[in-house]
Amino acid sequence: MINIFSFFVFISLSGQTSSRMTPDDYIEKYNEWAVMNMKRTGVPASITLAQGMLESGNGNSRLALEANNHFGIKCHDWTGEKVYHHDDRRNECFRKYNSVYDSYADHAKFLSGRSRYAGLFELEVTDYKGWAKGLKNAGYATDPNYAKRLIDIIENHKLFMFDEEGEQGTAWRRSSERGSSVGNHEVDPFSKHEVFYNNGVRYVKIKSGDTFSSIAREFGLRDWELPRYNDLGAERGRVTEYNYLYIQPKRKNAHPDQKSHLVRENETMFEISQIYGVKMRSLYKLNEMPEGKEPRPGDRIKLR
Repeated sequence: MINIFSFFVFISLSGQTSSRMTPDDYIEKYNEWAVMNMKRTGVPASITLAQGMLESGNGNSRLALEANNHFGIKCHDWTGEKVYHHDDRRNECFRKYNSVYDSYADHAKFLSGRSRYAGLFELEVTDYKGWAKGLKNAGYATDPNYAKRLIDIIENHKLFMFDEEGEQGTAWRRSSERGSSVGNHEVDPFSKHEVFYNNGVRYVKIKSGDTFSSIAREFGLRDWELPRYNDLGAERGRVTEYNYLYIQPKRKNAHPDQKSHLVRENETMFEISQIYGVKMRSLYKLNEMPEGKEPRPGDRIKLR
């Protein structure tokens, strides 16, 4: 059984309080992974974020800091690294992850792969109240108020927006963006393309019949913006040669949990730049490489 209270152990030294994550910090940092796992497995993004915030104390608990475990998942049939904390009993075994991303992926796998939670997947992905109550009834946590706590977090921070399709699902991001290089154009809710996020940068998936000009018109971009945002030169070819394109500038660094990339056969710097939503110029600078040089298979490219 998971008991959330044993993990709310925060760093309290006077010189460290400023580094503690706030709820908004947590949501901004991890919402993309919650949405991604929702699309892969059907676990509502609001539930994932609320559980992560509650179980990890917004990423500040000992278990989160020492083991990257944001959901209080115990060892069970775990074969990876382990840590021990007092919970329902002394020195209980908890899963330890190499990164927070691994914790999020394992959380989605944990819920979608166990029969006790199977009934939850018959609910609508927008039924966060049903999911919260179902998790409690299925024994995810021993706290009798667990469902109410999740619902309160979701409603207080409007996390249900991440469960919605289209513009409603991106509303929280737009209202909470702080200091990022976001385009000045709002997306028409009746537009042809759904907008996705990678590394906090908006992008669209290319469809048959698209052109650079049609996408630029759709999102109110100037002719030069789309090629520049995607590091495309004069010989960029047709837009349909690409799987997706960013509709706002990429960032100078990858997400904090993505520090490097192992180059595969025939992989180019452009492809790496697109995968992580990082400007090519920044990648060259980070790796002290001359612009235009391509990496070799097996090279490790710094992303931050």
